[in-house]
Amino acid sequence: MSLETKTAGGISTGQGFSFYEILRKYVIIFVFIFCIAVFGIINPKFLTLTNILNIFWQNSYLVVATLGMVFLLISGGVDLAAGYELSFGGVVAATSLVKWNLPIWAAVLLGIAVCVLFSAINGILAIKLKINSMMVTLGTMTIYSGISNIFTDQKAIYNLPDSFKFIGQGSVLGIPLPAIIMIIAVVIASFILNLTYFGRYIYAVGGNTEAARLAGIKVNKIKMMIFILGGFFFGVAAIMLVARTGSANASMASGSEFTCLTAAVLGGIAIQGGEGKIWSVIIAVFILGILANGMQIIGLGIYAQYIAKGTILLAAMGFDTYQKTKAAKAPKLA
Repeated sequence: MSLETKTAGGISTGQGFSFYEILRKYVIIFVFIFCIAVFGIINPKFLTLTNILNIFWQNSYLVVATLGMVFLLISGGVDLAAGYELSFGGVVAATSLVKWNLPIWAAVLLGIAVCVLFSAINGILAIKLKINSMMVTLGTMTIYSGISNIFTDQKAIYNLPDSFKFIGQGSVLGIPLPAIIMIIAVVIASFILNLTYFGRYIYAVGGNTEAARLAGIKVNKIKMMIFILGGFFFGVAAIMLVARTGSANASMASGSEFTCLTAAVLGGIAIQGGEGKIWSVIIAVFILGILANGMQIIGLGIYAQYIAKGTILLAAMGFDTYQKTKAAKAPKLA
């Protein structure tokens, strides 16, 4: 495989990466280091081992949830109901433990199954009704929120067994269990995207749906499988969140869909579909975690964090659009 890059005008040089290409490819790492340095200078407490572990612990479930969003985005879709899918999956798992006295393994499977079901419903509506997934999930987001609140009677669920909370709070051989689950999820997602035909089909469908269909790919089947796969990752994330907090409520993960979306776009996943890698998305999740933690340490409230996240999402989407426009205008070699 030749190592070809493009000059500022878009012409391939074949002589290695240009400065622009290096900056574009690794800017996420520079931003990550910059954020750590800034907050570390402003408040030395930020760089303590306890705080760093806290950031990692709090955001492990978001990495897993974002993986589900990544599959959807690469395929050209999105799930804006993901936050309430996580919330309902979490309250079902918690309820099955506290009120229904189900064993832990059954509660975990039930919580994940609920997320898979809700995500599959999104897929069916988007595919069968031929409605954009963004519009579909805007609608189901409200529906799932209502279902979750009715199910819980707007009350939180507490007193989860310690054996269940171990999933989100325990360690194995000194390694936090959430970190182990996160790493396993990342490995599985990377394997699917990079080493399977299904992964290639995901990129193909997101890159050009009609071309994928003409190439013999069963586009609707692939899209349905992607929604189901996304639901699985949302379900695992829901279990991790409930186990970490030790409680569940109907809106516990509301808003997490926008965090996942922001992290995915910031990490280089093309909002139009067809492009993106997982490693940069993981870094992006922790950049957002660092921002939230750092802003809290220096005394900025939750609403300032909302402003920061919204600004980052708009900037990342703008940069993505700029790159696509520049690439489209670049001269092509014959």
